[in-house]
Amino acid sequence: MKKKLLIIEDDVNILYTLQAKFSVEGFDVEIFNQAYDITLMINKIKHYRPDYIILDVILPSIDGWDIIRKVNEDHELNNIPFIVFTNVSDKDNKAISSILGIKYYFVKQDLIIDEFVDKVRKIIINRGK
Repeated sequence: MKKKLLIIEDDVNILYTLQAKFSVEGFDVEIFNQAYDITLMINKIKHYRPDYIILDVILPSIDGWDIIRKVNEDHELNNIPFIVFTNVSDKDNKAISSILGIKYYFVKQDLIIDEFVDKVRKIIINRGK
C-alpha cells in the first residue's frame, strides 16, 4: 500500500515540485497551501489520514508550530510523524521542534529538492523496517 504524505507549504513552486517528485516515487500525495484556519487544517488531516506530514512552519496565517501542537494533542492524530522543511534555521526554532518531538528537521537552503525527497524516502523506508 502506498504511503500517504500531506505536504503543507505556502510556496507553490516548492509545493508542486514536492508533489510531483513524491508522486513519481510512488507516494500518495495530498497538498495544502491555503493554511489560513487551524480547524480546517486539522479536519483535512483527519479526513486524509496521512502517514507523514511535511510541514513548512512559516506560513502566512497559521504558525506551523500550532499545527504540530494541535495534531499532538489529538489522540486520533498524534502518531503521525512530522517532517519539517523550512527556511528557519535558528536555535530557538530548532529547540521548539525538539520540545514538540520533531525528529526530522530540514532547512531548505541546505538541500536541493531532490536531496530532500531522497532523505524523506529513506526515512520512510527505515521507519518501515
